[in-house]
Amino acid sequence: MLTPTLTAIDINNYCYARELGNPNLAGTSSRRIFALSTVLILVGAGIGAAAVFFTYGQTPSPSTIEVAKPSPKIIIAIQPTESATEIAPRAKQLEEFLESRINADVEVYVPTTYAAVVEAMRFGNAHVAFMSAWPTHIASKVAGAEIALAEVREVVIDQEKKNEPFYFSYWVVLKDSPISSLSELRGKKACFPSPLSTSGYVFPLAKMVELGLASKPNQGEVDPKTFFGDVVFGGGYGQCWTSLKAGQVDVTIIAGDVSENLYREIIDNTKVLERQGPIPSHGVVFSKDLKEPLRSQLTNALLELGKPEHRDLMRKFMSGIFVSFKTTTTSEHIAGLQKALDQTGFKFSERIG
Repeated sequence: MLTPTLTAIDINNYCYARELGNPNLAGTSSRRIFALSTVLILVGAGIGAAAVFFTYGQTPSPSTIEVAKPSPKIIIAIQPTESATEIAPRAKQLEEFLESRINADVEVYVPTTYAAVVEAMRFGNAHVAFMSAWPTHIASKVAGAEIALAEVREVVIDQEKKNEPFYFSYWVVLKDSPISSLSELRGKKACFPSPLSTSGYVFPLAKMVELGLASKPNQGEVDPKTFFGDVVFGGGYGQCWTSLKAGQVDVTIIAGDVSENLYREIIDNTKVLERQGPIPSHGVVFSKDLKEPLRSQLTNALLELGKPEHRDLMRKFMSGIFVSFKTTTTSEHIAGLQKALDQTGFKFSERIG
């Protein structure tokens, strides 16, 4: 049989009732204060005892009650390159890694479009985003976000393999082509990998503007069809290379951030007409709502992913040639891109919105 437990509150109420019934104590507040010490609280048939000390008339202060605070949450948006279902298992690994190093609950999710990543940053639905250069630029402009880290990657610059947060792209024709300059391609057929490609479209057309082969209208964007007789979008560098080899186009682009085998195959079998860059690599964007100390904690955790033992984890998200992250600023990372966008008039938000 359990013995009833007598608490400090019970004793306090009992003493106060006794005082009210004693006329000698009425109105003498100094005599109403007394201490009840060494009250044994018997728990379960006399087993265990605890000493309770309190001053009559006092109740527990809220400051003495410890309430567990929920961990802050950091939401990371990943620029979509695969379906969310395919990325989910890898996202779990990244979440666990980051949570082991920062005092926060980390959630990784993959929006359906490039624009959705920017909008998530803009409306506070994401605190961090991993994106390629052009979307990071838009996030900084539209959402007031900051590019905090740049991806250092294994790239090939001309013929040399390097680890850099930038790279170059090249206009190329077949090695036996009689064409020796970009100006000779007027009216010819060109293949671009994508109209959304920074290295395969924005920078090459900026080079055309720089050389006086194309011009930006007063309003609108540079149109390569004002120079070339025909323009096709192959869907990738490899596809455009296939078209060039087959004689279906006269010129195409190759960038130093593709697989080394593809890059060297193309460079070894073509003539380079022009080079453009440096082109910024992918970046990590922080929302203005991500405050200290979480900001520094997350930065340090992401920098740790550059260690050889952790590198493969990030290669599942950023790119297969990821080496590490490098601290940077918005102005430092995208200065060259801003110039190319100014020259061409391209507005990425219109293309994805």
